[in-house]
Amino acid sequence: MTDGKAILTLNAGSSSIKFALFGAEADLQLLLLGQIENLDTAPHFQVTSPKGMIIAERRWQSTQIPSFDTVLDILLDFTNEHLESRKIIAIGHRIVHGGEAYSEPAIITPDMLLALDQLTPLDPLHLPHNLAPIHAIAASRPELVQVACFDTAFHHTLPPEATAIALPKSVTTAGVRRYGFHGLSYAYISAELQLEAPDLAAGRVIVAHLGSGASLCALENRKSVATTMGFSALDGLVMSTRCGNLDPGVIFYLARQGHSLTDVEDMLYRRSGLLGMSGISGDIRVLLASDDPDAKRALDLFVYRIAYEIGGLVSVLDGLDGIVFTAGIGEHSAAIRARVCDRLGWLGVKLDPILNEANAPQISAPSSRISVRVMATNEELMIARHTQALLKTQ
Repeated sequence: MTDGKAILTLNAGSSSIKFALFGAEADLQLLLLGQIENLDTAPHFQVTSPKGMIIAERRWQSTQIPSFDTVLDILLDFTNEHLESRKIIAIGHRIVHGGEAYSEPAIITPDMLLALDQLTPLDPLHLPHNLAPIHAIAASRPELVQVACFDTAFHHTLPPEATAIALPKSVTTAGVRRYGFHGLSYAYISAELQLEAPDLAAGRVIVAHLGSGASLCALENRKSVATTMGFSALDGLVMSTRCGNLDPGVIFYLARQGHSLTDVEDMLYRRSGLLGMSGISGDIRVLLASDDPDAKRALDLFVYRIAYEIGGLVSVLDGLDGIVFTAGIGEHSAAIRARVCDRLGWLGVKLDPILNEANAPQISAPSSRISVRVMATNEELMIARHTQALLKTQ
């Protein structure tokens, strides 16, 4: 490994930390990646090479759970030990929510970190976990530059009518509005589409980020003009364990039936969606392989909601030039792509079944009026790019 510097990216959740290490040179070469799972039960630390070879692995027993700070120190020490002559100069963090104030990535200062802590009421399920490593690193390694990369930032181009919620002004002025999420993924796809298909990128495109969390984003000349997620990551499409679009009256009903706010929140985030409907799994692959009628019912709703929301986004765009499928399901499930596109025949969408089965970069047939593409997203690389760009300003 040649002399140089490195950028570490962190994506901290409630029970896991995903990380990747990049060379800080212009090409941002991926050096290693990994994750620490089951932080609160029996932590499992695994690091792999860019080609998927396991470099290191460690497990803790449930009776020997280390503190969060200890696990983070182990991660940082490991990456430093495997850098040889390189040195980590900055850490980029995925921050799910940036509120109204943060419309672009930013170098984290003490004042900014305090401001982000104060945003926690907007997203109490994600922000505390996103911010925990920032606090820990600021205390133990204050010399490291830390960069906040916000999932909501990409959607700051939404017009006012796309962010408004019809509630009293006293509520909406306190920050209750539609924000949109998965912004790092959409920013990456937008940039890559400009390289791969610049004419299409300049037009009207709907990106379908279909993973365990799922949303759609309408792009006009690479800018977000509408998206299916709103105030929280619960809104819009049916997801692996999240309900998606829901009549608020259901929440009142559940409360009157004796469900606590905590139970309703847990139900909507962790026990609903494909898992809740099927009673089997939130994994598309499991449901596609199942003969259970409830699995079929869950898949039918999943596809229906995607097609339904695409119809609405087409009206916002005043037409459509292309669809891009991305994320775990979007990139790898030919069956789901085929079912969604079959519902979009009225738009002139037509797939080439052979290209679709092969997960080819372009899967639309020559006769299709709409270009349909499959693109791998890379949120870690997007975070590294943002971090690299900000380092150049210092």
